[in-house]
Amino acid sequence: MIPWVQLDSAKTGDGAQELRLKRRGSEFSIMLGTNELMNSRLSGSEEALAKLSYQKIAGHRQPRILIGGLGMGFTLRAALAELGSDAGIVVAELVPAVVAWARGPMAEVFGGCLDDPRVAVRETDVGDLIRSEPSRWDAILLDVDNGPEGIVHKGNDALYSLTGLKAARTALKPGGVLAVWSQGPDSGFTRRLKQAGFVVEEVATRANGKRGARHVIWIATNGSR
Repeated sequence: MIPWVQLDSAKTGDGAQELRLKRRGSEFSIMLGTNELMNSRLSGSEEALAKLSYQKIAGHRQPRILIGGLGMGFTLRAALAELGSDAGIVVAELVPAVVAWARGPMAEVFGGCLDDPRVAVRETDVGDLIRSEPSRWDAILLDVDNGPEGIVHKGNDALYSLTGLKAARTALKPGGVLAVWSQGPDSGFTRRLKQAGFVVEEVATRANGKRGARHVIWIATNGSR
């Protein structure tokens, strides 16, 4: 068995915890303490986040997409595969080291997607971008922390609060979609989405095709105001 080797570490956005990038052969892992946040071999549910979102906005011209959380780029690559040349994607990543890992030791995993002319990476809080401009986005995809029940950065809780969800709805164009990845179900979050005015679908998915851990994706559509 090839041993895991730690390549780097970085503080979380609030400085309270430490992320660790590890490698074993061609496999990468990002850890928070004993919790594995993501693994380069498990991409199914993150890819589904992009594909399910695109199904809702397929008819939109020049779509503008905001992705919260770079991770290992699974959602970004899936979005690029679905979207045409007229699309624009902004990826917000709070931890600069994660962007550096994507361009450095994990460059092969990312496959050059950060250099796609449709992509812009912002080292900032996705919540700031959501609040900055109304009716800006056709889709907002959140793969931040472990979902509504986060473990990484307490500031992320504001994204999933009723106030945060209302801000996301304001940031979306009519007919836009808020898509949220989570490690598991959360009935309270489903209620908050509906309270914020979204039409909500809750989709069960797997970490690796038909296998692996069970995850949840909420597809919340913004109807007419």
